[in-house]
Amino acid sequence: MEQIQRVVQRARDLIVSENFALSGAVSKALDLEAESALGPIAEAELEGLAMRELTGLGALQPFLDDPQIEEIWINRPNQIHYYSDNHHVVELPLSAAEIRNLTMRMLAHSGRRVDRLTPYVDATLRDGSRLHVVIPEITKHHWSINIRKFRYGRITLEKLHDFDAVTSEQLAKLKSAMQQRRSILIAGATQAGKTTLMSALLAELSPDERLVSCEDTFELMLEHEDWVAMQVRPQSAEGTREIGLRELVKQSLRMRPSRLVIGEVRGPEALDMLVALNSGIPGICTLHANSARQGLQKLLTLPLLAGENITESFLRPTILGAFDLVVFCRRDESGVRRVEEILEVSDEVLQRTP
Repeated sequence: MEQIQRVVQRARDLIVSENFALSGAVSKALDLEAESALGPIAEAELEGLAMRELTGLGALQPFLDDPQIEEIWINRPNQIHYYSDNHHVVELPLSAAEIRNLTMRMLAHSGRRVDRLTPYVDATLRDGSRLHVVIPEITKHHWSINIRKFRYGRITLEKLHDFDAVTSEQLAKLKSAMQQRRSILIAGATQAGKTTLMSALLAELSPDERLVSCEDTFELMLEHEDWVAMQVRPQSAEGTREIGLRELVKQSLRMRPSRLVIGEVRGPEALDMLVALNSGIPGICTLHANSARQGLQKLLTLPLLAGENITESFLRPTILGAFDLVVFCRRDESGVRRVEEILEVSDEVLQRTP
């Protein structure tokens, strides 16, 4: 590891002081290192390691490059966990200082920060992967890093059908719902495939539709021409004010959307979402729930966080006017994600929702 660091530092010095191109700087640094013997590491391997340190994310880069890996997380130094076909644990030399440096490099793209004043952060990597970081004193000892990788390629309902994530009957029903401009609530646990399904549904939009999306961090994977994507902004240590989902939803209504997307409703923004969807704009949103009915139940409780004057007699007809379908996604014990239920929202269903 020290050898790699010497090569990387020499290459950086050459780039800055002598205006070397990156590849030339690495090659020259390797020549200088060879004078003191490369040791057991082959030059080609050392060059690859040095390039990953300079242009990528060091020890994490091979895991990010592997298309079979869905998620990567770090709980402590010298160990990486990842999920592909199942849970894997890899021991490798990765010190606490290197974890901090890698985290700062990952955050540089988003402009967000993590420090003692802001000890946790959500951000997006350059490739679209989602990064979550929590540091002490919130965690007990070590920095906690989680990367949910971005899936390349256009996601469609047909592809989900090919992967057995939706049945033929569900495929037809979801396509019809998008064509009829119906509003859809997607419910499920973490990693159940909610955002993937949302992206597939939005791939059904016609080119003349104007889409506005509001998310905690950018996660949607779309190829749509008329699309305004917005994400929340946390308060900064310099005093920059926080901009949350509630404000984004209000701003979205001034952008003349023909479809509104709200990613991951967790709190009082549920009220603003219900009001927005009752204005005649069809939409899609996601929330955490253990069934389709529990998704509706959460919509009867989350808006209460917005103020004391919200009543159930107001919420029930408002939910009925906001959503047409609840789609429940589940991830089974083998890791396969499927649509388990599509529930039609009706007055009868709401009356039977506790």
